[in-house]
Amino acid sequence: MTISRRAFVIGLPIFFAGCSVTEYRTDYQNYAAVPHPRFPLAALSPDKIKPELRRREVAYQSSHKAGTVVVDTPERRLYLVLGNGRAMRYGIGVGREGLALRGNATIGRKAEWPSWTPTSNMIARDAGNRKYAGGVPGGLTNPLGARALYLYRGGRDTMFRIHGTNQPQSIGLAMSSGCVRMLNHDVVDLYERVPVGANVVVIQA
Repeated sequence: MTISRRAFVIGLPIFFAGCSVTEYRTDYQNYAAVPHPRFPLAALSPDKIKPELRRREVAYQSSHKAGTVVVDTPERRLYLVLGNGRAMRYGIGVGREGLALRGNATIGRKAEWPSWTPTSNMIARDAGNRKYAGGVPGGLTNPLGARALYLYRGGRDTMFRIHGTNQPQSIGLAMSSGCVRMLNHDVVDLYERVPVGANVVVIQA
C-alpha cells in the first residue's frame, strides 16, 4: 500500500463521521479548555459530541436579519443568523413536551456564571427543588452553566433562558424544564456574539 493510499484509509473514519479534517481540527479548537480564575472549563473532546450537534458555521437561508437567534425546537438546533446565507449552528437541549418555550422574545439581559433559583412551577413539579429555593450561586455545578441569556417579552422576564449546562449528554434531547440548553463552550461563544436586545425566534413543531 502506498503512503498516499495509507493516509487516505486512515482518514476515512473522520470523513465518515461527517466532517472534513479541517472541520475536525476546528472542533478541537472550539472545545478547547477555557481559562477562568475561579471556574476554568476543561477541554471537551469533539468525539463526545455528535457531528451534527457541534458548533459550526453553515449555509442557512433565512428571512431574518443578521444577529437574530433562531431556536429550532424540533431540530434541536440554535442558529445565529450571520447574513449572506450563513449562520452559526449550535446543538441544543430543549424543554420536555408541554414545557418548551412558545412565541418569540428578545434577550433582556445576560449574565456570566449566573446564579439559579428554581421557579415555583419547578418546585411544584419536583419537591426536591425546594432545597434550592434560596438560590444556587454561579459555578461549575450550577444548572445554568457558564452563561445565561434571559428571554424577555414586552419588557418582562418570561422565566425562560438560553443557558449552559453541566449535563452535556442532554444536548440533542427534550428533557429540560423549558429552557434552551447549550454546551458550556457553545454558550460562551454565543454570549460573546449577541447583544442585549437581540431578537429570538422560536420554531415549534
